[in-house]
Amino acid sequence: MKKIATSLLFFSTLFLVTAYGQDIKADKVPAPVKSALVKKYPEAKGVSWEKEDGNYEANWGGKSGEDNSVQFTPSGDFIEIVHAITVNQLPPAALTYIKSNYKGAKIKEAGKVTDAKGKITYEAEVNKKELVFDENGNFVKK
Repeated sequence: MKKIATSLLFFSTLFLVTAYGQDIKADKVPAPVKSALVKKYPEAKGVSWEKEDGNYEANWGGKSGEDNSVQFTPSGDFIEIVHAITVNQLPPAALTYIKSNYKGAKIKEAGKVTDAKGKITYEAEVNKKELVFDENGNFVKK
């Protein structure tokens, strides 16, 4: 029984680290990634780093230190940036969707995502789920 509990704890921890990222020190971030961040976002100060799904995420700005969250591949290729926004900055259609499908739930966080091709989507965290909406606020996925 003890082995089962230990195995469950290990795999639960592994899942959380994989799903949500793992904090890492700046000296563990590859030089091409750091260089890409400085080149693309020279204003980034007080950066904290995470490794998520094999990629590197830099976070900076605001009270939480995560008003901006940008991801790069290990070779320094830009993937996306997420800018924290207020709930009221979500597209109206997204707010309507959340109100209709998650009655009484509060939106914990919201973000505007811009990928490497310039495509914009929106994210909203509701009931510990990340909801994704297109640029017009139409629901895309959970």
